[in-house]
Amino acid sequence: MLVRLSHLGQDMNTPVLTIEERQNIESGAWFSKLSQPLRHAILSRAYVRRLSDGGPLASRGTPAEEWCGVARGAVRVSLVSLSGKQVTLTYCEPGVWFGDIALFDGLPRTHDADAHGETTLLCVRKADFKELLSQHSELYDALLRLNCRRLRLMFNQFEDLNTKPLSARLAKQIIMLAKSYGIEQGEEIRIGLQLAQEDLAQLLGASRQRVNQELKGFEREGAVRVEPTRLVVLSRDKLLDIAEG
Repeated sequence: MLVRLSHLGQDMNTPVLTIEERQNIESGAWFSKLSQPLRHAILSRAYVRRLSDGGPLASRGTPAEEWCGVARGAVRVSLVSLSGKQVTLTYCEPGVWFGDIALFDGLPRTHDADAHGETTLLCVRKADFKELLSQHSELYDALLRLNCRRLRLMFNQFEDLNTKPLSARLAKQIIMLAKSYGIEQGEEIRIGLQLAQEDLAQLLGASRQRVNQELKGFEREGAVRVEPTRLVVLSRDKLLDIAEG
């Protein structure tokens, strides 16, 4: 569903977002560091797209047509293996912007992207993205920094995959999920993103059975509690010890 006009008393070019969704965009680590004129320019050219769980956003091999920021929910980035199995590579959380690389180099999308849960996106069409770049040199520098950060994170993941045991990588992944999707309930942190153990296993390049074994160990140590499709962090300090150990 596409929405372009505001009913919140703002100007006619402002996309319709709920207060929470708007806050997720404006408080995002990358977007919040942009100048006010650039933030306004992006918002004035954007439109809102709402997807239900599993709703397709992009397919591997198709032309890139838009640049997106996640306002609510999550976007699952995945691929289909040679055996026909869908493999999840990462999730884009609220506040994260993606899709700019294919707009820069003009090549097709490298992966599939679909909504994980009810998801709201703020989208900028390719022509408007190019216009933003031509009018705001600041955006070039900002996207360069964003992609440098992505590259550093990718190399960190490669390093972890080759040097750390599964327990440390799993603890680190849970900490990251708690930071992005954590809902504090007293001393506990409930991870709001619904993930099956198979989803966690795919993110870590491991089998579901091994992830299940490690999670049982985390439970015995009082670090987490495993619920159906949910994880609850009981002790972030214990997870940090495991991740660093």
